[in-house]
Amino acid sequence: MTKSNKKKQLNRYIQLTGVAFQMGITIYLGAYFGKKLDAHFQTSTKIFTIIGTLLAMVISIWSVLAQLKKINDKYE
Repeated sequence: MTKSNKKKQLNRYIQLTGVAFQMGITIYLGAYFGKKLDAHFQTSTKIFTIIGTLLAMVISIWSVLAQLKKINDKYE
């Protein structure tokens, strides 16, 4: 493996790590703001937490797929 290939592989791993952190932060924020809304409206079923978390998961999966496609296209 040449030095250039090692650098490309390292860059790819760094980008993939960033994607994972972004996914985690997105889901955390969805749950956090859902909890805030549940506390504000004093819901007993925690519906805003559930909706916020699920919505954040859908957004983060969509974002991850788009970023993975972009990374894959860049390195092939």
